[in-house]
Amino acid sequence: MDQQKRSMPIKIKENLPAIKELKRENVFVITENRAMHQDIRPLKIAILNLMPEKPKTELQLLRRLSNTPIQIEIDLFHPETHECKNTSKEHLNEFYTTFTKIKSNKYDGLIITGAPVEHLEFEDVNYWNELKEIMEWSKHNVCSTLHICWAAQAGLYYHYGVKKYPLGKKQFGVFRHTVNNKNCPLIRGFDDIFWVPQSRHTTILKDEIIKMPALEIISESAQSGLYIVTSKDNRQVFVTGHSEYDPLTLKQEFDRDLAKGMKMDLPENYYPDNDPNKEPLVKWKSHSTLLFMNWVNYYVYQMTPYNLSEIK
Repeated sequence: MDQQKRSMPIKIKENLPAIKELKRENVFVITENRAMHQDIRPLKIAILNLMPEKPKTELQLLRRLSNTPIQIEIDLFHPETHECKNTSKEHLNEFYTTFTKIKSNKYDGLIITGAPVEHLEFEDVNYWNELKEIMEWSKHNVCSTLHICWAAQAGLYYHYGVKKYPLGKKQFGVFRHTVNNKNCPLIRGFDDIFWVPQSRHTTILKDEIIKMPALEIISESAQSGLYIVTSKDNRQVFVTGHSEYDPLTLKQEFDRDLAKGMKMDLPENYYPDNDPNKEPLVKWKSHSTLLFMNWVNYYVYQMTPYNLSEIK
């Protein structure tokens, strides 16, 4: 069986820095020229990248999207009402577009990443009005939208009025989670207990979600609270954790905050014997792979019309 049949072709610009690492990891990346000669319609997925170090997040998400046999065409975009200080303008100009330029398009899927703005009220985030416009647009122009971490809280607030609440201390580490609805396609193949990285200062309350008849709680944790909430029509998926994180992402966050002089607890259930000198244990890779694969398959590919113009 050749490489193309073994792994998913991700269609992205050929000189994106992530490509070199993806190829090293044996992830098949299709060129635009080759994609044009394949007699299939690729899924079109837009990624609104709100994270400061955008290349790191690109690589994390592209890894997770690399596990189905479906060709995926990626459009990266960023808020045009916010100046990114941690990613070069050259990178943004070369590989990113803006909502203004794509809002006339329709997409099979949309991913909205987390953002380090939890200390702010939603209305105080300088790109909040633009994000509201994007989330409203997604209701009629995207088959299914996956919101991650802060974006999950922002999406629940915008679409359903669910508030976020500050935690006593940062929810930081890798936590045990359970499945509430084993028949939900999004968690098909999950173990009864699985692990998820969490890194956040705010939370949403279960009691408020239960009051929303349009929402369903799919997964939660006794320690870290709600994890996956979906709209019952599967058009909106809210994931409060960071299943896309690399093995060393929590370590990098921990070391960064210590270097700033911040008082930080060790990330829970991460270092063997709670010894930061030891290599962290990766407990979430299989669940993370399934989460993204199931979203692409059951919530995007199985639901989207062949003709994107038919999305309503």
